[in-house]
Amino acid sequence: MMPQIYTAVLPGGAAALMDVRTGKGQWRHLNSTAARLWNHLASGVPFEQALDDLTDYYSNQGGDGDAIRADLSALAGHLHDAGLLTARTSPAPNAAIPTVRPPVPADTPLTGADRAAATLALATALALLRCAPIRTSVALARALARIPRPPATPAQADVLLHAVRRAARLWPGRAACLEESLALYLVALLRGYRVTWAIGARTAPAAAHAWTEADAQVIGQDLTDRLWPYRPALRI
Repeated sequence: MMPQIYTAVLPGGAAALMDVRTGKGQWRHLNSTAARLWNHLASGVPFEQALDDLTDYYSNQGGDGDAIRADLSALAGHLHDAGLLTARTSPAPNAAIPTVRPPVPADTPLTGADRAAATLALATALALLRCAPIRTSVALARALARIPRPPATPAQADVLLHAVRRAARLWPGRAACLEESLALYLVALLRGYRVTWAIGARTAPAAAHAWTEADAQVIGQDLTDRLWPYRPALRI
């Protein structure tokens, strides 16, 4: 069965949960205490044992045991009410921060094949993400990942992203990071390569983002436009 909850490990012990059960998904940001409890319960630790372990942990740091246990119980109740404790979860991916590559120049030449493939890939990504819940796109991406393809070099991925962004000019709406990154994932396959599709989050301020990677490098991101680093919850 496909996972329903994906976890991004954030600095300071915090976490962000991506819930893909409905619509375009929902993010929940957890502070370090909530994240520690979530990790216990999501890994299968029984409820009472998780409360005992964490009550002991925070009590040893000088907290009041009864108050800590009551707060943890209330927090677990919130997680349960949100349906997070009964959902299928995926282990958090490697949170290593990749190198971020800037976009290629706007006058970078494109082949006709790159343009055609990018237009098809973007149309497919837009249709998937607007007409079906995000879990459908995730399932499709996982299925396509089984197709044998050599990894794209960062330079090859740069050009394909440029082709996707050129194709997006023909779209009357806005192709946001989710549509753009999925389109790059798809166009790479059409052109005989593979890249990594990633969705993740950051904290301070809390935000979510989607991107693609090639050879552990984030493709085509403007560092003046977004505050990095983001940490992945999902990598395909």
